[in-house]
Amino acid sequence: MTIGELSKRTGVSPKALRRYEGMGLIYTAGRSAGNYRLFEESALWCVQVIHDLRALGLSLSEICELASVYLGRPDQPIGPYLAERLRAVRARIDRQIAQLEDLRGRIDSFEIDHRAELAGRPGADFRAGDPRASIAKGLTFPLGGSRSVGGRRYSDGTHGRPESAHTTTE
Repeated sequence: MTIGELSKRTGVSPKALRRYEGMGLIYTAGRSAGNYRLFEESALWCVQVIHDLRALGLSLSEICELASVYLGRPDQPIGPYLAERLRAVRARIDRQIAQLEDLRGRIDSFEIDHRAELAGRPGADFRAGDPRASIAKGLTFPLGGSRSVGGRRYSDGTHGRPESAHTTTE
């Protein structure tokens, strides 16, 4: 079957199939007269195994390592090596869960500390802590005008950069 047929039968893009082939995870049976890659029915099984292992959280690199053991040591059972990889995936997931729980805790604390601002209550505004907010509030600058804040000179269109940061000397 061609790569297009394999793609249709597996739901995996031709680009991914080419990548799998390049990594040695699936093999071609050769080329057609039109120079298309040809695959045997066994490629369907290989693609399904790759899909299943990805669904368990293994990276393509880990799947390549597993395939290397599977093909390179046919006299040894693959189960123990797969179990080791699954333990590594579980540890990775546990670290990610811990990071997400930490992030959730920071969000919870922020929401508690900033209830009034988040609710939009009068007088409660995140801008209150911004030293630029009181100076710039309500001021407009005519085109080509400039302003001085904290001893620095700003021009229209500077996006907060001092004039010296965006002007050139001749």
